[in-house]
Amino acid sequence: MNKILKIILIVVVLLIGLICYPKKIVLTIGIFAGSNWDVPSSESYTLIDEAIALFEEKYPNVEVQYESGILKDDYSSWLADKMLAGDEPDVFMVLNSDFNTFSSLGVLENLTSYIESDINTSFYYESALEAGNYQDEQYALPYECNPTLMFVNKTLLEKEGIDIPDNDWTLEDFYNICKQITKDSDGDGIIDQYGVYNYDWLDAIYAYGIDLFDEDGTTCYLNQTSVKEAISFVQKLIDLNQNQNLTSDQFDKGQIAFSPMTLAEYRTYKPYPWRIKKYSQFEWDCVKMPSSSTSTGYSEISTTLISMSSRSTHKTLAWEFLKLLTYDTTLQQNLIQYSQGISALKTVTQSDETIQIISEEAGDSLVNLSLLDEVMESTRSSSQFKKYESVISTLDTSISSMINNGEDIDLSLAALQKEINQTLNE
Repeated sequence: MNKILKIILIVVVLLIGLICYPKKIVLTIGIFAGSNWDVPSSESYTLIDEAIALFEEKYPNVEVQYESGILKDDYSSWLADKMLAGDEPDVFMVLNSDFNTFSSLGVLENLTSYIESDINTSFYYESALEAGNYQDEQYALPYECNPTLMFVNKTLLEKEGIDIPDNDWTLEDFYNICKQITKDSDGDGIIDQYGVYNYDWLDAIYAYGIDLFDEDGTTCYLNQTSVKEAISFVQKLIDLNQNQNLTSDQFDKGQIAFSPMTLAEYRTYKPYPWRIKKYSQFEWDCVKMPSSSTSTGYSEISTTLISMSSRSTHKTLAWEFLKLLTYDTTLQQNLIQYSQGISALKTVTQSDETIQIISEEAGDSLVNLSLLDEVMESTRSSSQFKKYESVISTLDTSISSMINNGEDIDLSLAALQKEINQTLNE
């Protein structure tokens, strides 16, 4: 065989090889290290690696890659830089604070048609699903949720002969206990135990079940009776302390009865060894946040979202991987073990395995299956429109000033509503 024929044969063999063994498709994902809930976490990649292994087994021609070591505090800027360069991952986590901006810019794929043909949205808790909805279109699915509970210092309540509140307690019950707790216990003329720490106006807004904005984010409803009542309630709580500014140190020492606490914090600091390092001087637990009445009110929920790039060149595969992370019950069940939040899937959160894991973590605790399901059913995500983050920041500054400086609520809310509505419509 001459030299030319050998070269031709080699080329043919190589071509056959390329046809029979095509180059692997690379699917990229964007994730950050650690917990989204600012609590210690050492297994942030475990579930992702598990999902990748399952996906690559199902699709042998696909290789899923991610960049490790990106901290949560750096993740938003890292992802924004990737987007500006047109090099964002095919599938990526989206922080709550970034979702509205990314949705409005068109960098997230509209998932509505994928969802309608492929999954049953009733499997998700409504508030968790709504977190990924922008202008009636779904741009993300929930990966992990973190509802707000109410921390209860059991030792302090028992000292004062007060029963731990039931999960259907009201704001009136809450205030009455805080009033009873707040006192000078050692007779030196200075208050040294208190009702609540870190409960703010937005907690009260959720407790009253108030909608602050319309669905389009063009109108703010501040100047309404229920908002005034919510703000007045927070003012009443503050007045109990006789102008003392409470600190986290006082809370850690057990001088305060209540404080809002996320489920992730509860799951982190209730078990050993973190129990020894934090809140070790007293017994404590968590109950549902109080509402304005037994039939009205919500608590806040934070959600880690998963989206896909509108510029992905592998959208079918990207959707399949996104669906695996957020809709597969086995992976979501494993999430309970590896992370500190809770699943957005009802069957997972309601499962015996979930409550067993949480019960083993916490020992003798009031947080049970009934409470978790009830909390998830009565949570509400933040509003989804482009200017939400900036507007809520303005509201927080203005309303906090209103409360701290004893301003006239009626006049202040009317002026603030006018200011916000102007901003929303600029």
